[in-house]
Amino acid sequence: MIAAVDVYYKEEIAKSVLVTFEWSDAAVRQVFCHRSSGFGEYIPDQFYLRELPSVLSVLKYISIAEIEAVIIDGYVYVDDDFSYGLGGHLWENLDKKIPVIGVAKKGYYGNKKTVAEICRGKSKKPLFVSSAGIDVNIAAGFIKKMAGNYRIPDVLKKLDSLTKEAMQY
Repeated sequence: MIAAVDVYYKEEIAKSVLVTFEWSDAAVRQVFCHRSSGFGEYIPDQFYLRELPSVLSVLKYISIAEIEAVIIDGYVYVDDDFSYGLGGHLWENLDKKIPVIGVAKKGYYGNKKTVAEICRGKSKKPLFVSSAGIDVNIAAGFIKKMAGNYRIPDVLKKLDSLTKEAMQY
């Protein structure tokens, strides 16, 4: 089973959503939501300090032992020196036992060697894939083959919409 996690902030509330699926699935299998508060302010280059607690909170709803990989909206590494982004810090918190795959919609100035760019569907705009615990080219291949005819795979698009829905669950 694959898990994908995203977090959305509204005022003083963070809503984290986790979906599970298999690589070949066109739809999510399970959805878990967690709402929290008390997160810190956004600090440039330290985004993980704000987001990681919410991600870890929603991961508690599943058995990590059953997960093949975790996908996050963002980067595993933020530069070519392998400095951790959110995904790298998550990988550390998972004791480096579960691969983490970052899928970002925008390029980041400092990481060209730690990222694989992929185009999906008819889109000319790439997705930026990074990973820890799995080769980045293999991870990029999984993301490229996910169901959906557009730039963003269907399951990740559904995750994004679930995360941004009203804070009711």
